[in-house]
Amino acid sequence: MPSLDEVLKTLIRDIPDYPQPGVMFKDITPLLADHAGFTQVVDALAASGRDSLGQTVVDKVVGIEARGFILAAPVALALGAGFVPVRKKGKLPAATFEASYDLEYGQATIEVHQDAFDPGDRVLVIDDVLATGGTVEACLGLIRRCGATVAASAVLLELSFLPGRERLAGERIDALLTV
Repeated sequence: MPSLDEVLKTLIRDIPDYPQPGVMFKDITPLLADHAGFTQVVDALAASGRDSLGQTVVDKVVGIEARGFILAAPVALALGAGFVPVRKKGKLPAATFEASYDLEYGQATIEVHQDAFDPGDRVLVIDDVLATGGTVEACLGLIRRCGATVAASAVLLELSFLPGRERLAGERIDALLTV
């Protein structure tokens, strides 16, 4: 069986100038279509929600819209934890908290239901890419505003040429692959 690094490097492709000129988009759809590779990724991300004995240490897994949903939902199932979506503004039906932030190529606002977490819930945040860190930083703020505790954040890819890790200094960020 190929290593996780080999799987990621083989099944994640670069799409130049998407969604705008100058951006190199990391397309994970070939990885998602590969059962063995996708299973390896889910298992590796779920490890961020377990202790050294393999016991689950989180109550909820957050997926950040949209590709974070695809990764976080099976991670939540693997951990026996609940799944909480953090969505773009205007997509959730009940009362929400919101946070705005800058992206590498624009601005965005995300929301979470105000009742998504019980006080003291331990939360694992899952997203596809750590770039500037704005999305994860905004998400962590929303989780804490709801009274929950962030146990860790895990991402499929970290773009080392952007300042995401520095922006999130002091936070536990697990990246499956750094490019």
